[in-house]
Amino acid sequence: MFIDVHCHLDSCNNPSDVVRRAIDNNIGIIVTNGTHIDTNKASLDLAKAFPIVKAAIGLYPIQALAMSDEEIDEIIKSIRKNSDKIVAIGEVGIDYKEDLTQHERQKKIFSKIIDLALELDKPLLIHSRKAEEDVINMLEEAGVKKVVMHCFCGNMKLVRRIKDNGWYVSIPASIKHTLHFQEVVKIMPMNQILCETDSPYLHPDKERNNEPKNVVESYKKIAEVLGMSLKEVEEKIEENYHFLFD
Repeated sequence: MFIDVHCHLDSCNNPSDVVRRAIDNNIGIIVTNGTHIDTNKASLDLAKAFPIVKAAIGLYPIQALAMSDEEIDEIIKSIRKNSDKIVAIGEVGIDYKEDLTQHERQKKIFSKIIDLALELDKPLLIHSRKAEEDVINMLEEAGVKKVVMHCFCGNMKLVRRIKDNGWYVSIPASIKHTLHFQEVVKIMPMNQILCETDSPYLHPDKERNNEPKNVVESYKKIAEVLGMSLKEVEEKIEENYHFLFD
């Protein structure tokens, strides 16, 4: 089976139909990510409704900046309360592309989430846009072991740090046309690679409304780049998923 470790099902058109199409295309697991109070609830509801859907709940860094410390603490309490219903904490991290002024507050919030992940022993699904080095520094300093770098766009020196830390990268289906991710795959060991779609974003053919069934395009390109069979990639990524998330 194929596995999509990072998408936003609640943002897709007609999530029920999206899940059915995924099943029809041999997708066995979909990890849908929350980013705020409402989307966290949606992730939990979708996981309850569909056996192949697993919930990750978190707090998107830019949305967090619009919240008070008390509101952020409530989301952290909610993640703790629902820890038995989730496979990971995500989407979380730091984003300097959209935020030019509150970097230290972002770090403070992210530090709280790191502490929570260590407390709950849950993997972190990390957003690190234009903040890749700071994110890696913080994770290293905290000694975090269970990390998935979602759609990682940092340079290859930072990719090697991810590799050396034993963390994972999730490769989006847009690898079909993105040389950066093809280079990442060449550096990372196969036992540290996962696949994602980030649906409804990052369509492999640059179209609108991406969905989890397209995660197979990530598998196909990885197989091509590494000279492996599609079946070999499929089996290895399933093994990686269960090693990290189970």
